[in-house]
Amino acid sequence: MSVPVLGILTLYLNNQKHLEEKPIYQKMILEGSKMGLDVFVFTPMDLSENKQRIYALEYDIKRGAWGRRWRAFPDMIYDRCRIQKGSRFTQLLEFRRRYSHLLFLNRPLRNKWTIYEVLSERPEFKKYLPETHLYHGLPDVHHMLKKKYVVFLKPINGTGGRGILRIERLKEHTHYYYIQGRNQQRKIITPQKVHASRLGSVLQSWNMKDRYLVQEGIQVDLPNGRVHDYRMLVQKNKEGVWQLTGIAGRVGAPRSITSNLHGGGHAVSLNSMLSQWIDEEESRHQIEKRAERLGVEVAAFLENKYGALCELALDLAINKKGQIYLLEVNPKPAREVFYQIGDAEMYRQSIVRPLEYSVWLYKQKTESKKASKPQ
Repeated sequence: MSVPVLGILTLYLNNQKHLEEKPIYQKMILEGSKMGLDVFVFTPMDLSENKQRIYALEYDIKRGAWGRRWRAFPDMIYDRCRIQKGSRFTQLLEFRRRYSHLLFLNRPLRNKWTIYEVLSERPEFKKYLPETHLYHGLPDVHHMLKKKYVVFLKPINGTGGRGILRIERLKEHTHYYYIQGRNQQRKIITPQKVHASRLGSVLQSWNMKDRYLVQEGIQVDLPNGRVHDYRMLVQKNKEGVWQLTGIAGRVGAPRSITSNLHGGGHAVSLNSMLSQWIDEEESRHQIEKRAERLGVEVAAFLENKYGALCELALDLAINKKGQIYLLEVNPKPAREVFYQIGDAEMYRQSIVRPLEYSVWLYKQKTESKKASKPQ
């Protein structure tokens, strides 16, 4: 049987053709070679003029060096492209349209608001969702702040904690709010206390060009004042079945309203994080099992709704009562969180599982073709 070929589709970050996840791709190429899978990397910019061949980026294992050569299109495509602004993302959208007939391990999901809407229609998921509304203006924020002490404003297509605001209604100062956040460059803004009469002008200065969500804030401050949450990764395994790969805690940087690792946060093992709030080991075990079931069911539901998926990250908040909240989902998850907690096997699995799944998918496809041929 011919060797299956997997193309990792990604985007350059700049005109110097910098790739954000190149070390991960190298690991995937190495692991792929061990299981008889030929893996290369490419972007929509690397297609030939006639759109029939790819100037692929390959890692030569023997030489320990990257290089390029012209390749035919792969048997399968693993889409690692995240949202960008500009011509590179426009090229990606055109690529996805033109080659939609090819075999993708994963298809794009919808924005945060659409995902919230479809999940909230299902009672089994709605109970895990914080109250969320589409932002139309200041009245939406006022309305939620009447019921909640903390609300978040999040861009519906945002990633990495960019452009998020946290607004807290101060208990000791009536009609005053405490505002924190991160700008579009992910930098922590200077916190400020503002009177209710000035809240509108502050939001106006935030320059919300993209659409935003207003979301209930969940109490996730640790005793040291830092925020935390949990990153859970579920992936298809080598038999095409959804499975939990791992869960890890994330602690935000000082003065940060988000826990993202790229924003200065750090990772902590699930048990050590959860044990700060939940004393009983059995209770912690039950919480983990509930989270796992939620992750697998959400992934299967979204795949059924929107098309192929091979992995999904879920960001969770867990309060002191052990109640789980699903903050958002991410179809293009990073893996560093498992490396940071020192779980080598969990980290390896996070890299290997999409490869194992692609081998399984290739076999399913080839066997299906054989069966459909006339005898």
